[in-house]
This record gives sequence, structure tokens and C-alpha cells, in this order.
Amino acid sequence: MDSIPLAVLFGILVVLLALSGFFSGSETALMTLNRYRLRHQAQDGHQGARYAELLLKNPDRLIGLILLGNNFVNILASSLVTLIAIRLGGEGAIPIAAGLLTLVILIFSEVAPKTLAALHPEKLAYPAAWIYIPLLKLLFPVVWLVNLLANTVLKLFGIHTQHGDKQALSREELRTVVNEASSLISEQHQAMLLNILDLEKVLVDDIMVPRTALDGVDIDQPMDLILQQLRQLPYTRVLIYRGSIDHVLGAIHTRRVLQACLDANTLTHEDLMALMRKPYFIPKGTSLHQQLLNFQHHKRRSGLVVDEYGDVLGLVTMADVVEEIVGEFATDPADSISDVQPQSDGSYLVDGMANLRELARTMGWSLPIDGPKTLNGLIVEHLQSLPEAGTSLIVSGYLMEILQIQDNRVKTARIVPDVRRALSDEQAE
Repeated sequence: MDSIPLAVLFGILVVLLALSGFFSGSETALMTLNRYRLRHQAQDGHQGARYAELLLKNPDRLIGLILLGNNFVNILASSLVTLIAIRLGGEGAIPIAAGLLTLVILIFSEVAPKTLAALHPEKLAYPAAWIYIPLLKLLFPVVWLVNLLANTVLKLFGIHTQHGDKQALSREELRTVVNEASSLISEQHQAMLLNILDLEKVLVDDIMVPRTALDGVDIDQPMDLILQQLRQLPYTRVLIYRGSIDHVLGAIHTRRVLQACLDANTLTHEDLMALMRKPYFIPKGTSLHQQLLNFQHHKRRSGLVVDEYGDVLGLVTMADVVEEIVGEFATDPADSISDVQPQSDGSYLVDGMANLRELARTMGWSLPIDGPKTLNGLIVEHLQSLPEAGTSLIVSGYLMEILQIQDNRVKTARIVPDVRRALSDEQAE
């Protein structure tokens, strides 16, 4: 070794430090790759991504190979620096050379390459994968032995390498991924994805048209009265019941009734029953995700929500479920809810049976939606008594004034979103 010029030794040292930086940086790059982006690129035919995915399927072998190479070049560099130090300054220069080598390795072979790899993992990981695949095949016996010894040590502590953490994401983790992807997808699409994730939490009870708002036709009425009601009701599909809404016989399409009237001079109750489709019932508490699948399976577009006693609670349609995903179809929030009437002073007159979830979504109000389903229910829950006209209360920062009472429930209430402004106006008066 004494015959080798110092310039050559320094050149070899630079190469060893560069190799050390390559091993350190590539390790960080491969381990910080986005696994889902990696899988997508591998499926698209990116060869570097395919090699990287293949290496990461056995991370213990990859780490063993990288550490084997990294430690080898670091030890060789240490020995080379010792030789250079002896030739330049004798044995007394060895501690100084060791300190300088530690500083150089720390900066140029560890911190700098790993920082670069963490910032741009794909730029280093994919080219490195091309090198590691053949290198792993070449050094497989040594890597296998190293892994065997390392795994044996882990087993002594009760750790089994074949039972590593899975990469599957929970619903909340998926929500975080969607929120973090705001720069890649539009705000509207982001909201739709989040709404889809929330379908499991939302129940049909939350979006159904309540029983009190359902219209239908009593089949026991005279036929001329039934036809008159069918002409007046603003729906294409009408419920047919006997006696009360709890005894629904089915639903009928008004267009089919019109066609039957044109084809025949008279229309009997039997003809009407023949045109009717049997009702489809939905158990209370069914999630929207499950109900969407049920609608698809039964090929239905609407259903009646019933409780454990079979009593009708409300009506849910496919359009209601779709609106939970894509939002309201109306452009003006106040126009999308017929129960809301905006006033010139900035307040809103709201029907007491308005659905809270629909109000919160379309009007952008932060109303509590985990308890009562309607505005009347929310007011009664906070008052802990039957409401009276003229009563005012503040719920979640919204001033609510009861204007009309009907059948022991709130018929109309005035809601002021900006409660602080409303209170200051009242004080000024």
C-alpha cells in the first residue's frame, strides 16, 4: 500500500464516500416512497417503479443489502483514512483523521443524501432499484445469512417479521388523504369523495321526508275524487294507502294513470290497483351506504322508512342519497329548500319540520345534526318543554325565535345566523 500514491488513495476515498452517500440516500428514498403512487406507476409500466415495488415486498432483504454495502464502504473508508493519516503525520494524526472522517461522512454521506432523498424520493429510488435488483441476486447468500441471524435475534424478543403492519387505510385515514390532496383535485370533487366516505355514518332517518310531509291518496275514496287528487298532486309517483299512511298499498305513476284514462272511458278501483307497484320498505337505522346497495339490488328508486312496529316514519328516494354525495342541485341555497324563506333583514323564516341535516348542508349553518332530525325537535330538546310562540333561544350561535305553534310543535321559526349583530340591533332599538 506504501507504493500507491496519495492522490490515488484520496480518489478511492472520494469514491467510497460517494458510495456511502448512495447507500444512505437510496435507503431513505425507497422507504419514504408513497406506496400507492408507486403501485399506480408500476401498473402503468414504469420499470423503475416495478423494481422498487419488488424490492419493497421483502424489506428485510433490501435493508440487509443496503446496510451490508454501506457498512462495507464505511469500514473500508475508515481503514483508508487511517493509512493516509499514518503516511502524512504518523500515528498521532489518526485521531484527527478519524474526527474529520466522521464529520465528512455525517455531512456528505448521511445528512445531505438523506435530506435530498426525503425531498425527492422517486428521483433516487427508481435508479437505485435498477442497481439493487442485480446486486441482490449477486449477494443473495450473504444477505440471506445476515437476515437469518437478524430475524433470529428479533424472534428472541417475540417479534415476527412476517406479521408486519398492513398498508390498508382506515376510513379516517382516507379522509386525511383526500384532504391532503386538495391541490390535486377540485374542491367539488374533494367534497364528493368525503361525502362518499360519510355514507356509512349517515342513516336514512337523517335524510328522509318525514311522515307529516307525505302526500298520498286513500283508495277507499270515490274514483272521481281520487282522480282529482292525482291531478292536483305535484308528483310523478303518488302513494296509495287505505285508511291511513301506515297502510300503504303501493305507489302509482301518474303518467300510467293518464294513459289508462285515455285508453278507457272509465277507470275503476281495480284498474288503479292493477297499475300500482307494491311498496318497498326500509328498516329504520339503515346506513346510506347499505341503502344505496339495496336500491341497486332491488332495482328501486324510493322506499318507505318504517320502525320496529311497522309504522311509516318517512320516505327516502335515490335522489336524496345522490344529493348526499354531490350536494344540492339548486344553485341558490335558499331556493333549494322550500322550507326556508330569506328576509330583507338577513334572517330566515324556517318551517319547523325542516330537516336539520339539509339545512346545515345547503345553508352552510353549523347546526347539531347528531340528535333531533328536525328544527322543531332541536328547539324542543333545548327548551326541555313544549314550545310557545314568542320564545327566543340561542342554539350553536344561532338566534331562533318561535313565531307560530301548531299541534304542540313549532310551525315557523325565525333564524338569525349572525346572533351578535341581531343582539346589538335589539340593544340599539
